[in-house]
Amino acid sequence: MTSFLADLKMYGRFALGLRGFLHHRISLPEAEANIRRRMAERDNNFLRLVEKAIFGYPQSPYRPLLKLAGCEMEDIRSMVRNNGLEATLLELRESGVYITFEEFKGRKPLVRNGKVFHLQPRQFNNPYLSRFYSGTTGGTTGPGTRVEIDLDHMVAMTPHLMLEHHIHGTLNTPLAIWFGTLPDPTGVHAVLMRSRYGAVPMRWFAPVSDSDLKPALKYRLATRGILMAGRLFGIPLPSPEPLRLDQAAIIARWSAKMVELHGACYLTTHVSQALRICLAASEEGLDLTNVTVTAGGEPPTPAKVRMITRTGARWAPKYITVDTGAVGLGCGQPVDGNDLHFLKDSLALIQYPHQVPGSEMTVQAFNFTTLLPSAPKLLLNVESDDYGIIETRSCGCPLEAYGFTEHLRDVRSFGKLTGEGVTLVGSEMLHILEEVLPTRFGGSPLDYQLLEEEDQQGFTRLSLLVSPKIQIKDESEVFETVMEALKRSSTAARLAGELWQQTATLTIMRQEPIWTKGTKFMPLHRTKLSQQMKKI
Repeated sequence: MTSFLADLKMYGRFALGLRGFLHHRISLPEAEANIRRRMAERDNNFLRLVEKAIFGYPQSPYRPLLKLAGCEMEDIRSMVRNNGLEATLLELRESGVYITFEEFKGRKPLVRNGKVFHLQPRQFNNPYLSRFYSGTTGGTTGPGTRVEIDLDHMVAMTPHLMLEHHIHGTLNTPLAIWFGTLPDPTGVHAVLMRSRYGAVPMRWFAPVSDSDLKPALKYRLATRGILMAGRLFGIPLPSPEPLRLDQAAIIARWSAKMVELHGACYLTTHVSQALRICLAASEEGLDLTNVTVTAGGEPPTPAKVRMITRTGARWAPKYITVDTGAVGLGCGQPVDGNDLHFLKDSLALIQYPHQVPGSEMTVQAFNFTTLLPSAPKLLLNVESDDYGIIETRSCGCPLEAYGFTEHLRDVRSFGKLTGEGVTLVGSEMLHILEEVLPTRFGGSPLDYQLLEEEDQQGFTRLSLLVSPKIQIKDESEVFETVMEALKRSSTAARLAGELWQQTATLTIMRQEPIWTKGTKFMPLHRTKLSQQMKKI
C-alpha cells in the first residue's frame, strides 16, 4: 500500500507539471541559445554539481573516493581552472576517483586501496530531482535499474532533439516512432519531448502488444494518463499502436504514403527495427527516398546501414542511454554510418584502458561525467561498457557551429548483448549460462556458450552453443529454460526474451563451445569483437 500511494503521488506531481511542460513551445533560436549557454558554462556547471551533489550530499558514493584521493572542493576548483575539465577528470581517474560499470549497477562492491564499499544503484540517483515518474533501463541482472526522470530533464534534453531535426531538414515533416510503452520510457520520452517544439508524432507504433507482454497496471494507467492529460492541454498526443516486429511493412507503407502526400517523412526507432522497415520496403518494391531514418540502441554496423540506405532512405545515427540522456547526434556530413557529434554541453567524456573480462584485449572505455543538474543519475568518471574512437575534426556540419567538434565513431559495447533494439547486460546471460543451465541439464559452465554474430542481412543473431556431451532429450527445453529465466529476472529481460522469440534471434546449436587462440574460454563470444578492438 505504501508503494502504491508513493506511485500515486509521483504520477500526480507529473500530471501537475505536465501542463506547464507542454504549454511552453520552444523555438529553434531558443534551443540554440540554450546549447550555447551550456557550452559556455561547462566548467562552472561541473563545479556547482560537485559542490552541491557530492560534497554537499553526505550519502554521495563519490565522497569516500575523493577522501581516499585526498581531494577537496578547492583542489578540484584549482585543477579545473589551471588544467581544464577533461584533464581534471583524467587526473581524478588516475587517483582512483571513478566507478566501474559493474559497480555502478550494484553487481560488484567498490574496492579502492584495500577498502570495500557496498553500493546500490539508487545511491547514484540525483537527490534533487522531483521524481515525476520512473522508467527502467534496457537490461539488468536483477530488478531493473531505476532511473528517476523528471520534466526538467526532458526540457534540458529537448534542444538536442530539435537540433537533430534541424540539421536533417525534418522539422516540419510527418513523424512516426516505433518505441515501447512504460516501463520502457523510450516512447513517452519521444512523444513528450518532440511536442515541446511542435513535432508531435503522427503515429506511435509499439513493438510489443499487451497480449505479448502485459505491463503492470500502474504503467498502463500512467501511459494512458499522460496521453489523456496532453490532449486535455491541447496537444494531440498519439496512442501507442501494437505492432509486432514481423509487421514492419505497415510502417514502410505509411512512410511511402507520407512521402507521396507531403514530400518527406521522418522515422525514429532502434537500429534493428529500422532495418526491418527497410527490408520490408525492399520486399514490396517501395522507394523510401526522402525518408529520414534515425535510430540508436545498438551499433549501426556497415551491413545494417547498407541495407537501410539502399531503399533510398537517409540514415542518421544517434547515441542515447537512459542513464546519461543523449550522448551523440548523427553528423550532417558523416564519414561513415556511425559518425556522431558528442554533446559536450551536457556531458564530459574521457577514455581509460579497460581489460575485457575473459580476454587479453584492452579497450579505451568511455568514462562519463554529468554536467547538468537535471541529470537523472549523477556520474563522475562512471565507466560505461562502451568504447570507440574520439576525434576532433572540422566536418562542415551545422552541429560544429555550436562547439560540438568532437566526433564519436565505431561505438561498440564490450559487455552487452544487443539485438532488435533491446540491450541485455552480459552478466544477465552469465547467470543463465553458468548457473541455470548446468543446474537444469547438467555439465559445467564450460559446456554452454552464447555466440553473437551478424547475419547476411545485418541482423544480430545469438546462438546458444551446448556441448554434445550434455544429454538433452528435446532442445526446445533449453530454449524454454532460457526464456523462463529471462522472465524471472526483470521486466527488461522479459522484454528482451519476448522480442528475441518473435524474431528467432536466439537459436540452440549442439556443438562444443569455442575457445580463443589464447586458450581462454569466453561464455559470451562475439565473432567480430576482436577485429573491432584491433581497428580501434
